[in-house]
Amino acid sequence: MSAAASTERYAKVIEVSRRVRWEIDRDVIRGRGFDHSKTFMPSGLSLVDELPFLAAQDKRLLSQVQGRTYAYLFGLVERFIGAKVLDVSRNHWLGDQMALEALVRLTDEELKHQELFRRLEAMMAAGMPPGYRQTADSDAVAQAVLSKSTWAVLALTLDIELFSQAHYRCSIAPQDNLSDLWKDVFLFHWREESQHAILDEIELLAEDARLTMAERDAAVNDLIALVGAVDGLVQAQAAADAEYFMQASGTTFSDKQREQIKEKVLKAYRWQYIVSGVMEPRYQKVLFGLLDEPQATRIRNALAPLSYAVPDQPEMPIPMAA
Repeated sequence: MSAAASTERYAKVIEVSRRVRWEIDRDVIRGRGFDHSKTFMPSGLSLVDELPFLAAQDKRLLSQVQGRTYAYLFGLVERFIGAKVLDVSRNHWLGDQMALEALVRLTDEELKHQELFRRLEAMMAAGMPPGYRQTADSDAVAQAVLSKSTWAVLALTLDIELFSQAHYRCSIAPQDNLSDLWKDVFLFHWREESQHAILDEIELLAEDARLTMAERDAAVNDLIALVGAVDGLVQAQAAADAEYFMQASGTTFSDKQREQIKEKVLKAYRWQYIVSGVMEPRYQKVLFGLLDEPQATRIRNALAPLSYAVPDQPEMPIPMAA
C-alpha cells in the first residue's frame, strides 16, 4: 500500500469514528436496566438449543449467564488491545499524524468500552443470583499476551475484532427477543469495533512487512501459544459458568445432564471466542495470506482439536477452507 493510500484509509477511519461516536449514559444505558425476562446471548452463540432437556426458563438463564461473561471477556481483552495499540502508535509519532490520530482514537474508544463493561457487570450482578465468578484477571492476562510478539498480538486482536462484528451481524442483530439494553450494548460496540478491525489489519500488514522469515516463524509459534492461552481461559470460565448456572437454576439435573451442560457451555465458548473468529472469511484471507504453507499447516493443526466447536446449525458463514 502506498503512503498516500494508507493515509487515506486512516483518514476514513477517523471520519467514521467521529460520526458514530457514542457516550455510555447518553446513548447506550439511557437510564435503563436489563430485562431478565428476556434472553441475553442469542441461541446461535449460546448453543442452548443443543440442550433439549432444558426448560425455557433455564435456557433463558443460561443465555444470561453467557451474556454476562460475554461482556466481561470483552472488557478483559480490551485491556491488552488498548495497551498494544498505544505501543504500535509509536511507529507514527513523528510520521503520519492521520495514523497516530486514528490509533489514539481507537485507544480512547477501547478505554470507554472497558468502562462500559465494568458498569454492566455491576448492573447484571444486582439482578442475578449470587455466586457468579470471573476466573481471570484483566491485568494478568494482558501481561501474558503482551509478552508475545507484536505480530501475534495484532493477529489475535484482528481475530477478536472480526468475530465481534460477525457475532453482531449474524446472531445478535436479527433477534427481536433479546433484552433491549443487552442488544443495544453490542450494537454500539459493533459500530466502533468495525473501524478498529480496519486499523488492526493495516497495522498487522505493516508489522508483517518488517519481519524476516525466521521472525515470522517465531511469531506463528506465539500466535499458537496465544490461542492455547485463550482456550485455557475459556475452559476455566466455562466450568465456572456451568456450575453457577446449575446452582442458580434451582432445577435438579441428572449426572448425565450435568456433564452435557458442562460440555455444551465449553463448546459454546470455544465457538464464540476461538473458532468463529478463525473461520471468519476475512480473517482467513488476511492471516493465511501472510503465511507459507508450513506455517499455515502448523496453525491448522493447532486448531484441529477445537474444530468440533461449530454449532449444529451455524448462523455465520464458514469458508470451505476451514
